[in-house]
Amino acid sequence: MYISEVRLKGYCNFKDTKIPLHDGVNIIIGSNNSGKSNLLKAIALTLNVEGHRKIDIFDLFCEINLESLKQHSPYAKITLMITQSKDELATSEESGLLGNYMNKVEPPYEAQLNFQYLLSADQEENYIPELTTMESHTEIWQTIRRNFSRFYEVYRWGGSGHTDRHNMSELFEKCDFQFLDAIRDVGRDMFMGYNPLLKDVLNFFVDYDLKTDSSKDEEEIKEALRESSQKFREKAEPLMNNLFERLETGKNLLLNYATDIGASFNNAAPDFSGYLSESELFAVLKLIIRYESGVEIPATHNGLGYNNLIYMSLLLAKMQAAADGNFMHRQAKLFSLLAIEEPEAHLHPAMQYQFLKFLEKNRSQHNVKQIIVTTHSSQIVSAVTVDELICLHTLEYGMVQAGYPRMIFSNSKEDSISKNFVQRYLDATRSDMFFANKLIFVEGLAEELLMKVFAKYLGYDLTKEHVLVVNMGGRYFHHFLKMFDSNKDYSINKKLACLTDIDPTCDSEACYPFEFNMDLNKVYRHHADQEMVTYASHPNIHYFRQGETYGKTLEYDLILSNPHCHRLITDSVSNKEELKFLMGSSNLQEMFGKLRSSQENERIKQSLTSCQWSEEEKEKALIASRYLSSISKGCNALELNLILEDNLMLPNGDKNKFDFNVPTYIDSALKWLFQ
Repeated sequence: MYISEVRLKGYCNFKDTKIPLHDGVNIIIGSNNSGKSNLLKAIALTLNVEGHRKIDIFDLFCEINLESLKQHSPYAKITLMITQSKDELATSEESGLLGNYMNKVEPPYEAQLNFQYLLSADQEENYIPELTTMESHTEIWQTIRRNFSRFYEVYRWGGSGHTDRHNMSELFEKCDFQFLDAIRDVGRDMFMGYNPLLKDVLNFFVDYDLKTDSSKDEEEIKEALRESSQKFREKAEPLMNNLFERLETGKNLLLNYATDIGASFNNAAPDFSGYLSESELFAVLKLIIRYESGVEIPATHNGLGYNNLIYMSLLLAKMQAAADGNFMHRQAKLFSLLAIEEPEAHLHPAMQYQFLKFLEKNRSQHNVKQIIVTTHSSQIVSAVTVDELICLHTLEYGMVQAGYPRMIFSNSKEDSISKNFVQRYLDATRSDMFFANKLIFVEGLAEELLMKVFAKYLGYDLTKEHVLVVNMGGRYFHHFLKMFDSNKDYSINKKLACLTDIDPTCDSEACYPFEFNMDLNKVYRHHADQEMVTYASHPNIHYFRQGETYGKTLEYDLILSNPHCHRLITDSVSNKEELKFLMGSSNLQEMFGKLRSSQENERIKQSLTSCQWSEEEKEKALIASRYLSSISKGCNALELNLILEDNLMLPNGDKNKFDFNVPTYIDSALKWLFQ
């Protein structure tokens, strides 16, 4: 069995949200305050996990409208939907355990566990009259906290009904929910206290060879374990006797103090007794790290990251032990669930990757039924499959949605191709798209390098607003748009601007804008015509490209917008002097005369001469055409970025500062993104 869905209503930042989960490893991602930690706490509350903070009035969703608050006291409800695992038999112990809580009994079965925190029924009668005349949220919430918080009660029940029909204590006893929160002291939990984790785990793994001996039946294993334990006691008894002998004289002197102080009464007096068991001896064992050189150091002297990994490995070992029927018998856990907040804490990227592979291995070996990890790490995201990702995003306070790629991509051939492409594409850098608030998809390196400085010239700060520019390395937007299309259920709802070159073609060959539709016998096209129509009125995705009449590429448009700006001619441009002359020329014929002789330049001259554009438009197009053919895109963009950044830093009025116009289509994209 596994938790297939968590429903949260009125709890923390969740107004009314459903979050799907799947059998196996679940990676919960999202920006800060999107509800990742609250999700894990909600599961812990429902499963009655001890050792975690209990719910209180401050955990209620607070942005309830005024009239609703006056009509009914606020409450929180958490529901866990439990579903049959794919490899689980219909007659399994798990199904028997959930029998009283099922909504659906036919395979795959579905059970429901509920948690509710609400005002007691008798106090609800007092609530409405007291709040009727109040006119502010602040006053109402202060009254709730002051006068009613102590009357709030917790209810847990199974099934879809609303009464506590069945005792759920057996279910809680059979559930092993381990929650490793983000703020943790693994050294203390691992080695210190009355029953540290290390000691707990060793109890299971002592005599492991006997416990897992497949050549013996259950009774033979039990007998072998009894013999092993007896041999230990026989060897331990002389040690204890030797210790008692050595204490004999000193013991009498020591205990005389107790007698003198009055600790002896009614013919009773203190003394020493004891025996040596495996459990007591475990406390003597120290976890060490042994190096190839033979040097040994205590694990307590390791760094936090290393001990984190050791702790989590011991935790999984403990869960394996707790679920082992041969070891725990009737007390064995049937449902083991591991939840980890921010496992990347103190772990460098390589360790993060190794950790994820470790979790997946343990899950595949059934050492734990289900794993839920919350993370801000793009390294972890890149190490898992798209199917394992669940992205929480907040549209507004309380309106949390879950993006779930597993449900977005169907089994169709087209979706399978897209899903495989996305999976191959996602690395540690590109995985950042899941954590950004807004996205800009671009085709190439130049746009990626220049977009931040373009935004600054327009008065926007991409970093501050958590806007990520994603270089697709080509025209592959459509594979990713499926995940972000808010018209689809379980999409990742982020505002997304797609910037693409219009790239006019003539019979599928690239052409200049001034050549477009010149020959009626040829077929002319612009790139992304269909996309511009498809996404014209889309709620969260828009396409932007250069103008249909004059546009071609980013670099071409840069010059169209700044036809006389010499500073855009970088060191990597091959025809610097020619371009500077063109930018300073007074008429088109003068510009033609400066062009070096080449087949391409002859084509440009003839096409511009035949074109019906104005003289000014032709002059701009000529400069843009020559600039485009003279640059190395990556190097030029890098140099341009530095030039534009330096120019932006100059104070107004500085003689070296030049005017720069951001291409119109980029201006439009950023205005839409930030509106």
